[in-house]
Amino acid sequence: MGATKRMSAVVSGRVQGVGFRFFAVREAQKRELTGWVRNKREDQVKVVAEGPPEDLEGLLEVLKAGPPLAWVAGVQVEWGEATGEWQGFGARASSW
Repeated sequence: MGATKRMSAVVSGRVQGVGFRFFAVREAQKRELTGWVRNKREDQVKVVAEGPPEDLEGLLEVLKAGPPLAWVAGVQVEWGEATGEWQGFGARASSW
């Protein structure tokens, strides 16, 4: 496997109660990324993913659009080095 990176994204808008976490899990797993997604606070979802940069960019693009019932107002993204700490990609409990 080539170089991997870490992407941390906070997606804001109508992103809770619209299947956004399930959508993010499906899209990340489709790209074979590792990491997690969870509700951060009202109107925010956090996604942390690791993998090849081109796959992370692909995930970022679909996160900006969201699933059909979502409305994405913005995405704040930070990039870093991968740690390799996760085996797969899944949803986590909300962090309030």
